[in-house]
Amino acid sequence: MELNLVIAITDREKRETLEKISSSIGISLSLISLGRGTATDEHLSLYGLAATEKAVMYAVADREKTARLMRAAKIRLFVDIPGNGIMLSIPIKSVGGGRTMAYLTDNSTPGGETPKMTFEYELIYVILNEGFSDVVMNAARSAGATGGTVMTAKGTGAREGQKFMGITLANERDVVIIVAKNDVKSAIMKSIIDKAGLGTPAGAVCFSLPVSEIQGLHSKNEDSDL
Repeated sequence: MELNLVIAITDREKRETLEKISSSIGISLSLISLGRGTATDEHLSLYGLAATEKAVMYAVADREKTARLMRAAKIRLFVDIPGNGIMLSIPIKSVGGGRTMAYLTDNSTPGGETPKMTFEYELIYVILNEGFSDVVMNAARSAGATGGTVMTAKGTGAREGQKFMGITLANERDVVIIVAKNDVKSAIMKSIIDKAGLGTPAGAVCFSLPVSEIQGLHSKNEDSDL
């Protein structure tokens, strides 16, 4: 059975709508965290805007529920129109055990669908020391990224609070997620590693995940805070 991790990012006041959509479709597992957009200060001041507060939803859904979730987000949140948010799906490779599969699929009988394996976009996931998200985003933008979303987290790894390559890794972490086309993904990740990676005060590590479907992404020449 094809399962996806569906991620939706939208303005925080739309959080309840996201929750209602997920519940109405019968999604067994969905989580919502809070974040903020990363539009540049120049862009914000030009239009008299404040930094946008974001809601980020993670949901696990099969192919049919993924399609319904995407369709509902178009109708109720207008995510297919740039500026109203972004929604993407990431194929899940494996699930830990039959009970977990039954829980995630509401006891549906597994089918034989083959997941799509060609991906135009990827999700770049960056974990960094708290307070250095602007450094990461500046590095990403210099290589072609149009924007990202920042969330806060607490590190629990073995190196937390210790020095690595002369830099103390903070327990408090930021997480930056950036959606990028395949043709610029490698350049963005290299720029982040070179300018904000391990051995710098930002202490960033990054990896990418394939995106099988996406809605609401701005074109490359537009500035986005998603």
